[in-house]
This record gives sequence, structure tokens and C-alpha cells, in this order.
Amino acid sequence: MKDTPVDAHDPRFGKIVGDAELETLAQGFGFVEGPVWHPYEKWLVFSDIPNSRMYRRRLAGQVELFRDPSQMANGNTLDRQGRLLSCEHATSRVTRVESDGSTMVLASHFGDKALNSPNDIVVAAGGSIYFTDPSYGRKEYYGVPRAQELSFQGVYRIDADGSLVLLADDFAQPNGLCFSLDESRLFVNDTERQHIRVFNVSANGDLTGGAVWAVTEGEGPGAPDGMKIDSCGNVYCCGPGGLHVFDSSGDRMGVIHMPETAANFTFGDDDLRSLFVTASTSIYRLRVRVPGLRLF
Repeated sequence: MKDTPVDAHDPRFGKIVGDAELETLAQGFGFVEGPVWHPYEKWLVFSDIPNSRMYRRRLAGQVELFRDPSQMANGNTLDRQGRLLSCEHATSRVTRVESDGSTMVLASHFGDKALNSPNDIVVAAGGSIYFTDPSYGRKEYYGVPRAQELSFQGVYRIDADGSLVLLADDFAQPNGLCFSLDESRLFVNDTERQHIRVFNVSANGDLTGGAVWAVTEGEGPGAPDGMKIDSCGNVYCCGPGGLHVFDSSGDRMGVIHMPETAANFTFGDDDLRSLFVTASTSIYRLRVRVPGLRLF
């Protein structure tokens, strides 16, 4: 255990995050991403992208191989039935693990062109799936080098009937995304442009707006990547130096500095007050004061 430097810009930060004492849970991976906590089975699954594996950490602390190969999976989440959804870099697919253990492909092409490399993913209360599609999975180390078929990097929705809807195509590299508490807004960050945008979500799930909501400024390695909202509407986003925490208006309240470049994180443990952080080669955990949201 050791203290994590916390850079508070607002007195509210301490009531939300606290001292953020850091615990190292596992080390020695290639590049970890996509952590997801199962609230009932009480395990943490995460991806090791370059090694094309996924691992599961049990409540008692043991880490076991979960999927090999994982098709260089990046972001993961659970849908409202508790099924695991994954974004695969190597295949440019969004997949779902069915109750019998089989894998269903939910999206792989937009029209007649293969998706770039689905990256991060969230599920709305009604079941619609939203994901980002930058080009990182078509590059060396983080994916399989190959020519890009689409001329843009987009944000998509998969509807209940399986149809794929392009929602936005004006990003440089769309990455992390999360809904507001009432799901009337969708936050999507752009890694290359170092900012977070906000969209209004219409009744049919389409997006309007898209103005810049916040900028992830600061020193240290890192850029906008994984992003989550807590139960009070505060938005956490990876950025320079660690995890940046914004209030519901987009004002940055502080930064939780990490010893390695933070790529993603999730809220977990019984009270959803543990942040499990995937940072380069390691998995970390720190306790916060405001819990996150249960996925289902």
C-alpha cells in the first residue's frame, strides 16, 4: 500500500475521492484495458490487448486466464442481462457471450466496409448498445496492422433488432463514453483532441449537439481514454497524469495521479466504492467516497 498523490482543485474533491490510497493487485501484463465488475458473481474481468488475452480476478484475489485468444479485446461491459460484451481489435467486431458460452457477433461492418476497431462500449437502460470505433486496433502492438476501410472514426448504436446506426463521424479518435445519470446526455471523449464532448440523447436514441464539455489538461503521460460516471453525476476520465474528476457541469475538481499511464477503470466491490484501474502493465485499486453505478 502507498499513498497516491491527489491534486485537488476544488474543496468538493475530498468528499468525492478522499485520500485515494493505492493498492497494486496484479502486474506483468502487456497493456491492460477494459475492466468490468460483475456485481453479483463478484469478479473483475480485464483485457491484456497485445497478448490477446482476458483475465478474471476473483473476490479472494486470484487472477486466472479467462479467454485466450481474446481477439485483442479492448473495452468490455455487461448488458442488462449480465452478458459480457467486448470490443475486439483484431477482428473489428463487437461480440456478446451468450448464456451457453457461445459468442455472438453484434457488429462487424458498417455497410460493406469493416469497422475500424471497436474500442469502448456502454449499454443504455433500454438495451441499446453504444460504442466508439477509432483506428487504434489497426496499428502495431495494440492490434493487427491493416488498411482502414472506413474514411472516418465514428460513434455507433446497436439497436434491439441488430441494426447498426452511425451517430457521429466527426471525431479524430473517439474513445471512452458514458451516459449522464438520467441518460439524457452521452459523454464521448476524443483522445487525439484531448477533450470530452457531450451529446443530447433523443427518445429514439439518436444524438444531437456534441459541443466540447471539458478538456483534460495537465502534466504527465496519458490522454482521454476510459470514462465513467459515479452515482452523484461526477464524471471520471483518464487523462494526463491519471484520473481527472469533473462535476456535472464539466468543471474539473481534481486529479488522482497514477504511477503508470491509466487507460481505463471501473467501480466495483460490494459497495461500488472501489476503483479498479487498468494502467499500462498493472491493475490497481483505490477506495473513493462516492460509489459508482451498478451495471445491471
